[in-house]
Amino acid sequence: MLTLRTLTFTLLVVILGMLPINAYANESTWQALQEGGLVILMRHALAPGIGDPAGFELSQCGTQRNLSAQGRAQAEAIGRSFRERDVPIAAVYSSRWCRALETAELMALGRVEPTPWLDSFFRQRSERDARTQTAREQITAWQSPGNLLLVTHQVNITALAGGAVSSGEMIVVRPLAGSFQVVGRLSD
Repeated sequence: MLTLRTLTFTLLVVILGMLPINAYANESTWQALQEGGLVILMRHALAPGIGDPAGFELSQCGTQRNLSAQGRAQAEAIGRSFRERDVPIAAVYSSRWCRALETAELMALGRVEPTPWLDSFFRQRSERDARTQTAREQITAWQSPGNLLLVTHQVNITALAGGAVSSGEMIVVRPLAGSFQVVGRLSD
């Protein structure tokens, strides 16, 4: 049986879930990012569909699922938010998939370094453990006054942080000795 307190709390969670993320509790996440030393796990911006089409080739963007016009605008807006808030970005790494690379480049927060340990394993489930382990090692080793931005895919972030993310959403984590702690989430 639901109590009035439980019902009120549930209603509040539902209402907050309908508000843009900038309208509530993310202010502390932005402040933590301004202080630096964190890692941002970001899912690429909006690229409609699931997975990649048959005939996918890593070296040919035309064979991949790519950002839509809305996704390109989303990536630019997210980058603008980081610059307006003076969030220090020390390094930007991206999956080699075109939608992730384009997201990182459109954010315009620094030189983008493509790296295989952020590549999607949606179709290559056998790569999950190795890529997740390498990403975890990179995250936990991060030590810098600036933040590390990792642009990757939903499956990678779910494997690392245990929760799904929507297009353009970010999970911000604090590296710890051999582990990391979730600081918060950001989305547009």
